[in-house]
Order: sequence, then C-alpha cells, then structure tokens
Amino acid sequence: MPPRAMATATISFGLVSIPVKLYTTTETADAIAFRMLHEPCKTPLKRPYWCPKCQEMVDHSAIVKGYEYAKDNFALMTDEEIKAVAEEVTRTVDIAEFVPLAQLDPVYYDSAYWLGPGKGGERPYKLLSIALEKTGLAGVAKYAARGKQYLVVIRPKDEGLVLQQLRYVNEVRPFSEVPIEEGIRIKPAEVKLALQLIEQTAVDTLDLSKYEDEVKGRLQEVIQQKIEGHEVTLAAGVEPKAQVLDLMEALKQSLGAAGKTAKKKAPGAGERKPAKASPRKKATKAKAKKTAGKKTASG
Repeated sequence: MPPRAMATATISFGLVSIPVKLYTTTETADAIAFRMLHEPCKTPLKRPYWCPKCQEMVDHSAIVKGYEYAKDNFALMTDEEIKAVAEEVTRTVDIAEFVPLAQLDPVYYDSAYWLGPGKGGERPYKLLSIALEKTGLAGVAKYAARGKQYLVVIRPKDEGLVLQQLRYVNEVRPFSEVPIEEGIRIKPAEVKLALQLIEQTAVDTLDLSKYEDEVKGRLQEVIQQKIEGHEVTLAAGVEPKAQVLDLMEALKQSLGAAGKTAKKKAPGAGERKPAKASPRKKATKAKAKKTAGKKTASG
C-alpha cells in the first residue's frame, strides 16, 4: 500500500512551478516503552500538573505560557499572540539559489522528506531531478509550515527529489569550541599503518541493512522470557579490552585482527597465485636450452 502524502507544496525556480507531495522518509519509531507503575498494585501512574508553591493540583484551564527571560521572571504569552507572529504556511518552496551538493556539510542536515510529483507536475519534476543529478547541485530554499520557517534544500535521489531540512547556522555549535590539543606529531609510519587498516575494512558499497539494534533485540528476548514466566539469567558484561598506549603497537595489532577477519569472510582471498613468466623470459630460457643442447652434441 503506497504511503499517504503528509502535505503538498509547490517548488518554483525561475518561471517553472512544480506541484509536489511530501512523504515521511522514516517509519514510526518502535522503541520499547515502559510505563511507570505503582509497585504495590501495579497501576500505571499519571502525570498531573502540580504547583510546588501553592501545593495544589493545577487544572488545565489555569495554565498559561511564559518565557523565562531571567531567573524566575517570565514574559507571558497567549496562544493568540503566538499565532499572530507565527509564519503563515506558504506551501511554496521558492528556490533562491543552487549550490554544489558536496559543499553541504551533513552536520546541518535535519529531517528529510521524500518528494513526489503532484498532479500535472510529472514532467517538470523529472526535469529538475535530472538537472540536479547531472550538475551535482542542490536548490536552497525556505519553506513555512507549522508556525515556523524552515531552511531546506532540494536534492536529487534515485531519479526523484528529496526535501532536506537544514539547521540554521546559529543552531549548530562551531567545531572550534571542541578542545583539541595542538602540536601533536604523527609519524609517517603511523599514517601508513592507519591507511592499511582502513583499506582492509573498506567496502565499495554501503549496506545499512546489515546493521541492527542488537540491544533492542536482547531486551525483547528478556521481556518475552518474563511474559512466559521463565527465570531471566543475564549474561555478564564484556570486559573492556586493555588499552594499548603505544600507537604503533595498537595499529599493528589492529591490522593483524582485521586481516584474520578478512580471511574468515573471504576464504582464499589472501592467497596469491604465482606470477606468470613474461614472454621475453620464456624466449631467453628456450634459447639457453637450445645453445646448451648444441654444445652437448658437439662435445
């Protein structure tokens, strides 16, 4: 059953308008959730609003919204005031400029939505997808929805389009705030070993389907055992490996471990066939044998 569109919009660049439909790219989160229970009777607990100053329960009708601009000082806002200043839903994704997709740092990526063509937009939709794919560009635009203005890019994906929400610059902390010690020297031999280690475990194609949430799987097994009335025996945790302080030694050990893993995955992959002799060497050997044969006959 095809997914239902969650919204509609119109992409525009120049005089071209493309009606599109937005679809979620992710499935509903199926994380294991726990309820808070009252231990004696096993009754789920509720979360009432409690005023610690008045020492009383607060009805929903007596709740207001406030922005804390200083310690214990609030600017009160009504729902009408919040709605009045909220960005109106424009349903228009007006592309302001095109930029190289490679220049977009994924750290700015936020939610993503599949874009499908709306009625009458099939041809311009396909045209934009092909053009972006061929140029390696993405369209930067703004999109207003749910009382907020989003910065987005339209990028190509599998002969279609993706609307990728971006975080604003002021929403991303600069990497310069991360403390990194300066003056660290790395030896060329260490770099060489590191490159060998990376090459041993590198793959040509990323297959994310082989990665699963193992913790969730183990938790589901324990829950099922409890449901069936079995006694649960928890396995002992894995002890952390001793840290190798010598960088060169750590790289060498890692290379050895990676090499063994590679051989297990691909039997015989590490075996090399003997090199074939070149035609020139074959001719030289044949000539030497012929000359040796003449000398024996004449002797």
